[in-house]
Amino acid sequence: MTVQNSSALQLRVAIVGAGPAGIYAGNILANTVREAGGSVAIDLFESLPAPYGLIRYGVAPDHPRIKGIVNSLHEMLGEGTIRFLGNIEVGRDISLGELHERYDAVVLATGAIRDAALNIPGIDLSGSYGAADFVSWFDGHPDVPTEWPLDAAEVAVIGNGNVALDVARILAKHAVDLRPTEIPDNVLAGLEASAVTDVHVFGRRGPGDIKFTPIELRELGEVPNVDIVVHDEDFADADPAKAPNNQLKVMLRVLNSWRDRESTGASRRLHLHFYHSPVEVLGEGRVEGVRFERTEPVGDGTVRGTGEFREIPVQQVYRAVGYYGTPVVDAPFDAKAGVVTNVEGRVQVPTATPPAADASGGASGRVGPDAAQPIPGLYATGWIKRGPVGLIGHTKSDAMETIAHLVADASAGLLAAPTVQEDVVELLEEREVAYTTWDGWLALDAHERDLGANHVHTRERVKVVPRDEQVAISRAGELTLS
Repeated sequence: MTVQNSSALQLRVAIVGAGPAGIYAGNILANTVREAGGSVAIDLFESLPAPYGLIRYGVAPDHPRIKGIVNSLHEMLGEGTIRFLGNIEVGRDISLGELHERYDAVVLATGAIRDAALNIPGIDLSGSYGAADFVSWFDGHPDVPTEWPLDAAEVAVIGNGNVALDVARILAKHAVDLRPTEIPDNVLAGLEASAVTDVHVFGRRGPGDIKFTPIELRELGEVPNVDIVVHDEDFADADPAKAPNNQLKVMLRVLNSWRDRESTGASRRLHLHFYHSPVEVLGEGRVEGVRFERTEPVGDGTVRGTGEFREIPVQQVYRAVGYYGTPVVDAPFDAKAGVVTNVEGRVQVPTATPPAADASGGASGRVGPDAAQPIPGLYATGWIKRGPVGLIGHTKSDAMETIAHLVADASAGLLAAPTVQEDVVELLEEREVAYTTWDGWLALDAHERDLGANHVHTRERVKVVPRDEQVAISRAGELTLS
């Protein structure tokens, strides 16, 4: 097997996924190799026509602070060190094996975009949805339907994380207050016709165990013409003075302050329920309610059922209990953890030895070092590596770990040199793949901003939703800018 010369790194690397994980990995790799006196050519493959992944398609449109992250990612791709190739599905348009033939290493950064399962009776009734699908809809993802049935007055959101709060806030918020954002026109029209009056958010644990962030929680209390409803019975163990950290102390103060709020008679209400564990979604053919078991804290951070059951009438249910990774064709996948099987970012072929346990005692998705064999030149970073936990800062440190191993393996001569020297673009064109480029994204970005500037409500941008329209604008723009 031909190996890379360890004395002077000259690498060609493919990164699959153009969200924050993939872009950070590419930027860190480029800087690391350059500082070591070597050179690296990086191609960033993305299944969507546009870059940024969940930053573009997984964050609520009323979060303007995300713009700072987008600007940072834009600068990294705009440097020209990383070549963006969009609208390419690895496993369909090009195989993982064909990438290995053309690159010294392949880094998987495909994230986790599917909803984790909630295995209770009735969860598949009509009117029961995954939060990830709803988020994709209101963010204008090209692969989901353009219409969403917002015909229910009472809605349940199951989960106590930031995604649950995003879903609840968008459902409760009046469409007029979303007009200044980049929300797509079809979504705005759907929300304007919404029948929602009451949104109920349920968590298995108490206020002291919420997974929100303070800014998310404050935003919830500032939604115009929406009353926040909390229940005194949930706050017996919610003393801010006993909070283990300042962040939780702030959030408990916010929650406790809502207990003293009086109803304003708003046309919509957002109810926060704690100590409610979902048992069954009720209904004949479609959702009519949810049965919960009331829980209580045990004292070790967990809760137990009390044997008291409650039924809450709702006509829609959104499960926001986490994300789950999508397998990459021909890459080993841990179905239990929803991640590519790996050790610290080195993708492994697992043996019969079970996955290593994480700090909570559950499967981490990473196999033990003695239980598997590494696949030379194949790596993972981001949520497809470690599961859907952590914020942007974790994604950076995660990428640093993976890239450190990649560079170490290259320096040790452990990577197989490419056997095919032709540019991957030649293969894509031979197969008539309608790929998009960075110039194409610049054209699409400018087009969306023009739509916003000329909109009746004057918005920063209006997202183009249909995939074929995105591709057409991008590819036409490439010719203009080239």
